[in-house]
Amino acid sequence: MTLLPDAWWPTALLALVLFVDAAMSIRPPQFIRDCLAGVNFPREWWWTLIVIKTLAVVGLIAGIWMPGVAFAANVGVIVYFCSAAASHIRARNTGPAFWINCLGMLALSIAVLVLSLTL
Repeated sequence: MTLLPDAWWPTALLALVLFVDAAMSIRPPQFIRDCLAGVNFPREWWWTLIVIKTLAVVGLIAGIWMPGVAFAANVGVIVYFCSAAASHIRARNTGPAFWINCLGMLALSIAVLVLSLTL
């Protein structure tokens, strides 16, 4: 097993989606504000999510050429969205934002990890 992704495009796709998510979070639209408020995430800490997502994007892109980096970044993204899912469940905020945004991103992250190691 190599620690470079066998196929680069799933990793690049996840990086692109996270980049768009981070960019949207700079001036969050209503659905992002509702999501963060719904899990009682303090507004003064919202900026940390932009930093985390941006670092994940950098790690995913760098990992296309640097062994192990994309794998570590991808696992970090999975942990991030597992934590988000746990926050939603704990806050009993399991509406459409939970199912579509949170679990959708978790599913994408897991699929990218599997695809990048098996293609």
